[in-house]
Amino acid sequence: MLQPFRLALALALVSGAAAWAESAPGARVRRERPVTVSSTPTGPLPVVHVAGDTPTVFLFSSPIQRKTLTFDESRIRVLDAGERSIIVQPVANLGDGERQEIAVFFADGHQPTRAAFVLVTDPADVDSRIDVQRPEPPNTACQPTDQAPAPKPEDFVLLGYVDAKGVTTSSRKGNLNGAQGFQLELIVAFRGAGWILADVKIMNNSDRPAWTPREATFVGRVGMPLRARLVAETPGAILPGEGGRVLAVMEVPKTNADLVFTLEVHGDGERRLTIPDVRFPKPAAEEAQ
Repeated sequence: MLQPFRLALALALVSGAAAWAESAPGARVRRERPVTVSSTPTGPLPVVHVAGDTPTVFLFSSPIQRKTLTFDESRIRVLDAGERSIIVQPVANLGDGERQEIAVFFADGHQPTRAAFVLVTDPADVDSRIDVQRPEPPNTACQPTDQAPAPKPEDFVLLGYVDAKGVTTSSRKGNLNGAQGFQLELIVAFRGAGWILADVKIMNNSDRPAWTPREATFVGRVGMPLRARLVAETPGAILPGEGGRVLAVMEVPKTNADLVFTLEVHGDGERRLTIPDVRFPKPAAEEAQ
């Protein structure tokens, strides 16, 4: 946790650097501004301007889980992380078109559960301080009650989710790392035209607390974690000794190679479900014409 003195010192350094830079001709303009995080896992991420010669301080409106911080260590340095703050600085100015993502989960489990940002370098300005805000929860009393029509088999073809190559699958059962407190009953990995889907059935151990799955990511052998849409068959918590089913879905570029990911499902507190080596087989070959 950043102690008050350390946080004050960090802010003083940032403010001092800003004052010097404003007097230097051609220097980037330092900005301090509020930023609201995305209200949904698939929503657009706010863009933050960073520079290799300037630390950027993120101040959060509620406590964060420092251990869940994700970023590319080869491009971004985290100078310090506290209960409500993160100080970051790129190793060097990010290149034209380069976009680095940094993300962290909030500690209270309230929606949105995760704060994620896209970092870029702009020649004109740099954000020296970002006040991170969470959007107000929606007014559930005003939500529409009409349900969307159930999809039909022909919809998948018309929308392009299934093509002439069909859908390939792989499946497995097995134990997970005992520290997670879950038993893997079955995982089926589906791969279609430009998408992958992991259908997971798990058992929450009876000696563990209730657990609510909230967000999912696919982690490749290289690169940053990729966000997925998470759907629970039964919304809410999976109680001790009971089972649950979740589906993680993500769009992927079309390729003729097998895809292998680690699936991570984040939930209450710092507890997460991690399933390594989930294989999505390459598309089936089209029949010869």
